[in-house]
Amino acid sequence: MTVRDILKMGDERLLRVAQPMTAFNTPELHALLKDLDDTMLAANGAGLAAPQIGVDLQVVVFGSGEVNPRYPEAPVVPYTVLINPVLTPIGDEEEEGWEGCLSVPGLRGVVPRFKRLRYQGFDEKGQPIDRTVDGFHARVVQHECDHLIGMLYPMRVRDFSRFGYTDVLFPGLDDADD
Repeated sequence: MTVRDILKMGDERLLRVAQPMTAFNTPELHALLKDLDDTMLAANGAGLAAPQIGVDLQVVVFGSGEVNPRYPEAPVVPYTVLINPVLTPIGDEEEEGWEGCLSVPGLRGVVPRFKRLRYQGFDEKGQPIDRTVDGFHARVVQHECDHLIGMLYPMRVRDFSRFGYTDVLFPGLDDADD
């Protein structure tokens, strides 16, 4: 198991626009995905983007097929490798929800996200992915893909009265992002 250090807000590498992947099914890509998976699992993350471990590529992993201890009330999101993603909102309807981030440890905030979303991209073998999702699944995809454009969730918070420390807002939550 290879657990990488997760960059924290303030590190300028998190503000870069990631580069597209040009080769699929390579040993280097498989090694990156193993590092992302191991790191996400060790931190109980709902997802992880390559820029969060200092890799400037358009690669995200999210979901696990199980309930996430950091978001125990959220529906299960299937494990997904998404490379070179393109997100297309379906309609203008947004929904607000609490988010945390492994790069912003110990904090949570209410973030507006598109309620329904189509996402397209490729898996690790270069096979196309084209899904339409809503709710928590759509939120996770938008959050992780924001990392590919140098955006962290606090940049999307509109009401800072609903932003604060996880242990104050949600006492007793199993929150591994501290």
